[in-house]
Amino acid sequence: MPALSHQPSSDAALQWFLQPAGLAVLDSEQTVVADALAAHPVVGLPWLWCGPARSAQVPEGRGLHLSPEHGEWRGAVVCRLPLPLASESLGAVVLQHVLGADGADPVALIEECARVLVPGGRLALLALNPLSPYRFRWRRQGLSAHDPGHWRRLLTDAGLTPEPAARGVGPQWTPTASPSLQSGPGLRAAYLQRAEKRALPITPIRQRPPLALADGVPAV
Repeated sequence: MPALSHQPSSDAALQWFLQPAGLAVLDSEQTVVADALAAHPVVGLPWLWCGPARSAQVPEGRGLHLSPEHGEWRGAVVCRLPLPLASESLGAVVLQHVLGADGADPVALIEECARVLVPGGRLALLALNPLSPYRFRWRRQGLSAHDPGHWRRLLTDAGLTPEPAARGVGPQWTPTASPSLQSGPGLRAAYLQRAEKRALPITPIRQRPPLALADGVPAV
């Protein structure tokens, strides 16, 4: 399904998440974000959380929370892509409604996330659902939405292995937080798409049988 959009995303567009309707979406995702930041293969690895600026408390643990602003990422550091993080240094990454924010290239951001994740590290992507009736609350706000298949393709292209299905989260009609996850996006305002950085290919390479020997000489 093509993107549902009314104008390019911008800082002003992300301000919708600070309004009651947008806050209901973010409040619904608090547990999802906390669980995702803790879902790394090695205890103690730092994490990266990219999301709209808000007053929510950042979870405990070593990590970096960044928000897009005026074409930059702002938080404990101010930067642009590429991120000032070492390759294969993070256990978890959360991208919360920031893909395409402020005109940023979502492909470049996803590729950066794949670079900084350790093998076995996990990425959680939270995006608006273009099929939800809640879209009428964010229409003409400069926000855009894609179906989960769009993000799964980009995640795969970046070398990550996405889960085969997304999970819906958030309200459907009224701006009331609804944190429970459901199978498939359904009519929820947003959805969670997860992916993993595999250390080895999913399909093992078939080993060739050894060559037969004839009188101690390898067969040709």
